[in-house]
Amino acid sequence: MSRRRGGATGCEDDEATPPGCGFHGIRTHSDPTMSDRRWLVTFGTGLIILSVVLYVLHFLAFHDLYYITSYTLGDLAFLPLEVLLVTLVFHQVLAFRDRRQRKEKQNMLIGVFFSALGTQLLTYVSDNDPDRDRIRPLLMVADTWTAKTFREVAARLKRHPSHVRIDSVDLTAVKRFLGSREDLLLRLLENPMLLEHETFAGLLRAIFHFDEELQRRPDLSRLPESDITHLGGDLERIYGLLIREWLDYMRYLQKNYPYLFSLAMRTNPFDETASAIVA
Repeated sequence: MSRRRGGATGCEDDEATPPGCGFHGIRTHSDPTMSDRRWLVTFGTGLIILSVVLYVLHFLAFHDLYYITSYTLGDLAFLPLEVLLVTLVFHQVLAFRDRRQRKEKQNMLIGVFFSALGTQLLTYVSDNDPDRDRIRPLLMVADTWTAKTFREVAARLKRHPSHVRIDSVDLTAVKRFLGSREDLLLRLLENPMLLEHETFAGLLRAIFHFDEELQRRPDLSRLPESDITHLGGDLERIYGLLIREWLDYMRYLQKNYPYLFSLAMRTNPFDETASAIVA
């Protein structure tokens, strides 16, 4: 009796190798890429043969070689224009549609970020901005704002120093808050779609870095002044990025989702009287 070596595969060493078994009874699998390529070659060959057969039938039926030749040359003459239309026009239309869909998905993820983390963090950090009284009137976003208004405010924000009074920040509370949302931060950082949004990806990296800095310090109440200054620089980096991303997100909501924009206005981080309740 021959000893079966292939186990569950049914391949044996000392018998004729069954179909699908390679060297020494190891079962092999066909390369899907090669299979797809063979299918394309077969399909293309079939189309060429079909075209030749139809031309032959046309000649046998009408005996008009001049028409066949002129028609074929006419098709070949139009081929470059057809390629131009397909590659430059149709392809651009598809690319624009794809970019719009990807932008929509990016903004959905950014909305999740602000709902679960960003708005609360911006509210707390902005409360510790020594220039908050100067910047708050600038960021009281309203439904009457135009695209020009958003651009003007964004330009003025670039000149805002984004300072934070780090000595007034409860670092223990921030550590606990960010630590409870580490899973969300990781999932957002792992999403390749958000990596295409460079400024928002930079914001995520800055927040994750700041969270890591806090989590590695067991006791935040006994830090030297130099370390507190270092953490303050990290928080100010987050603050500057967060304001700009929030303003861009507000502009997106106003343009595309008025009902979401309504809630975002009522919970504006820079509005001291903000309330989700509709008065």
